Amino acid sequence: MKIVTIVGSPRQEGNTNYLVDKALEEAAKLGVDTEKINLGEYDVKPCLGHDNCASYKACLQQDDAGWIMDKFREADGVILATPVYWYNVPAQMKAFIDRHYFPYKHDQKYKAKAVGIIIVAEQEGIEDTLHTLKQFTNWFFNIGEDRIFVVNGYANKIGDVRENTKLVTDAGNLGRQMAQALKKECQ
Repeated sequence: MKIVTIVGSPRQEGNTNYLVDKALEEAAKLGVDTEKINLGEYDVKPCLGHDNCASYKACLQQDDAGWIMDKFREADGVILATPVYWYNVPAQMKAFIDRHYFPYKHDQKYKAKAVGIIIVAEQEGIEDTLHTLKQFTNWFFNIGEDRIFVVNGYANKIGDVRENTKLVTDAGNLGRQMAQALKKECQ
């Protein structure tokens, strides 16, 4: 079993990554393999919006999105983790979501049986960001609401989330709940 996490934060040492690490530590304790992909470290170009996308055998963009999407598609569980930028997902996560237009046009569904969502906002935008991520996951994953685990909260500056013990605990619980759900699915 494997959980692949897609992190939309451009800050490798930021609050979002800290919560992801806590979630993945707990999942790993239960024997689940984990992988974290920070989109800001890779070249993920925006969708070109071809009107005839469905006629292509592969996306015409040549960047890292292809192999990242392959890992995402084949994972037993996935976590989407993002800060809130201007009331929604940052550009890195938006480009990743938009690049799924190709699999959408080819009616591809993904393997994951559990989805985690981690959102960190400074003041506002959690609801809109959650709506965006849920719409995305609802299209690609055929799972019920009881298999979607959400953690969200607030942090102002880098490192602030470490002081929010409830949010850190909730992130660890998300990782544990996902691991338990995946183990139950495999029995």
